[in-house]
Amino acid sequence: MTSPTKTPGARIRAALLGTVAIAAVGAGIVAWQPARAPFVASATAQGVQTAPMSFADVVERVKPAVVSVRVTQAAPQAMNYRELPGMGEDENGDMERFMRRFGEQFRNDPRFGGPRGGQGPQRGGPRAMSQGSGFFISADGFIVTNNHVVRGATEADVVLDDGRTVKARVVGTDERTDLALLKAEGRDFPFVAFARNAPRIGDWVLAVGNPFGLGGTVTAGIVSARGRDIGSGPYDDFIQIDAAVNRGNSGGPTFNVNGEVIGVNTAIFSPSGGNVGIAFAIPSETTQNVVAALRDGGSVQRGWIGVQIQGLTPEIAESLRLTKPEGALVAGIQPGSPAAASDLKPSDVIVSVDGQPVKDARELTRRIGAARPGTTVRLGVIRDGAERNVGLTLGRLPGEGQMAALQDGRRDRRSDAAPEANPTGPRLGLSVEPAGRGQGLVVTEVDPSGPAAQRGIRPGDVILDVAGRSVSSLRDVREALGAARADGRRSALIRLRSGEGQRFVAIPLDPG
Repeated sequence: MTSPTKTPGARIRAALLGTVAIAAVGAGIVAWQPARAPFVASATAQGVQTAPMSFADVVERVKPAVVSVRVTQAAPQAMNYRELPGMGEDENGDMERFMRRFGEQFRNDPRFGGPRGGQGPQRGGPRAMSQGSGFFISADGFIVTNNHVVRGATEADVVLDDGRTVKARVVGTDERTDLALLKAEGRDFPFVAFARNAPRIGDWVLAVGNPFGLGGTVTAGIVSARGRDIGSGPYDDFIQIDAAVNRGNSGGPTFNVNGEVIGVNTAIFSPSGGNVGIAFAIPSETTQNVVAALRDGGSVQRGWIGVQIQGLTPEIAESLRLTKPEGALVAGIQPGSPAAASDLKPSDVIVSVDGQPVKDARELTRRIGAARPGTTVRLGVIRDGAERNVGLTLGRLPGEGQMAALQDGRRDRRSDAAPEANPTGPRLGLSVEPAGRGQGLVVTEVDPSGPAAQRGIRPGDVILDVAGRSVSSLRDVREALGAARADGRRSALIRLRSGEGQRFVAIPLDPG
């Protein structure tokens, strides 16, 4: 373990923390009692959280509720860890090879359910075992874990803290938040409760789980950050902790010093393949909402507007005459969606939901996704510099297959017309030709050193409108840019359609 920075707080932490080996204890969970040991600091009068001399009391109470989850899969699946996008290679570029090698060892190791004696795959075709962690949330056997731990499961077992193994079934999963709910056979299981209050940055935390198959492992640290977006999906809102978390900790709980679950461990940042002190947990508030939905119906029903949204840059905000780059910019509206039946339009900026401010596109996604389909909401939007309200009734978020069909249905075929004789000019650095049915202009060439290339415009993109004006010819583009320049704007918004949907880019304007 790397030594922490030698600050006073770090010296205290170094004296207290590390991987702790804990003996098995009884299965009963009782109400948390304050630690009997003295505390290191006496700053409660100033509201500073104090550190106990030992975490043993809280561990003794919560550890019996944490289980090892073992899943049999019909075909080899990815390992039970999540690697952050763009962070999967070490300095030698060997990370991918290491992870594949680790996965094969896992599938062929008898300790983890693989074939014995070096024999080939077991009868009935390829089989794989995946291991992770989980924890009981009720005496009748409901267990929370990660979706990626149980993905593709044909069988599931949970190993209790006292060594017993019981069968379990998958009640439901939610890929978007990476949560799953299991139900173990039996009753009177020890269980833990979720925290009622969100943790603060700097609060002490304990992670309990099954790293590398070593069940019942306890590590300690602090909350390093909150609200982390790690690029895993639209609902990212993770708690970052520095307690040691490794492969196999996935699905295990993170506790506060009161023995309450503040999060579910789900991902690590690991350039080296092991713990480096950066792990991410799904907040308890998100977990409780998802688990309640899975328990009731086996799936999560999310609200849906039917718009493509993007964040605001200072350039885009200036083009829309906004005082600050806050809110969610509507880039496109899906046909047949609640948005299509409302007054929402592309280039609207959604700044509130039912009177509650929306800071960015990610916050809007979480806010709408947390609402039930059929709920009527009031969106505060800014259009042409003025704020107005748009009411609509939320639909049900389509599955990935339905969403792809909606995307495909929106695409127009390119025409056979010859490209325009001249490019849109050196100010943009691209050439275009008319798209099919008069729906915009297809980008045919892009100058690598021009403003368009610098903003991510690529050949094959379709320009739908420029500065709020629909375009179907080079003349339309020139007129739109000229009008924006005459209006005193320093940049013009171009709305594009590409493979991933619709988006806006801001192109700077020359003085004239």
